[in-house]
Amino acid sequence: MPSFDVVSEVDSHELANAVDQANREIESRFDFKGSNGKYTLEKEHVLLTASNDFQIKQMQEILISKLAKRHLDVRSLKWEDIEKNLSEARQKATICQGIEKEMAKKVAKTIKELSAKVQASIQGDQVRVTGKKRDDLQEIMHKLKEAHLEIPLQFNNFRD
Repeated sequence: MPSFDVVSEVDSHELANAVDQANREIESRFDFKGSNGKYTLEKEHVLLTASNDFQIKQMQEILISKLAKRHLDVRSLKWEDIEKNLSEARQKATICQGIEKEMAKKVAKTIKELSAKVQASIQGDQVRVTGKKRDDLQEIMHKLKEAHLEIPLQFNNFRD
């Protein structure tokens, strides 16, 4: 029986490349000369550090543009508030991996509302969609792309 998985993942290699490119741009920009502006990539978040909150906002735009050039969806980052003290400002951007339970229920509900002859089941942090016809599954993929949910969705593990 044909099936595929609906997931929400960020390619860690592409993310590392985007952060590296953003760091290089910060080093070469005149308005960041002499400041301690930098991006630090950790497992679950990206930390932006600069001299003030204005530079942090500029760094956000730079990072967003680098992610877009690498075809990474910006909705996969959750921005926290800017933390300021006398010498520097910091901001954390959490990287969202996987589909949370509430969002998985919403995806499954969206699939049911499409009234196609497929079944959706939640399996951990992904949603498996099965059906009798390959065309039905492809239609579901197309409709989910058009649904514009709050998280970026990818489709993998397509089995015929």
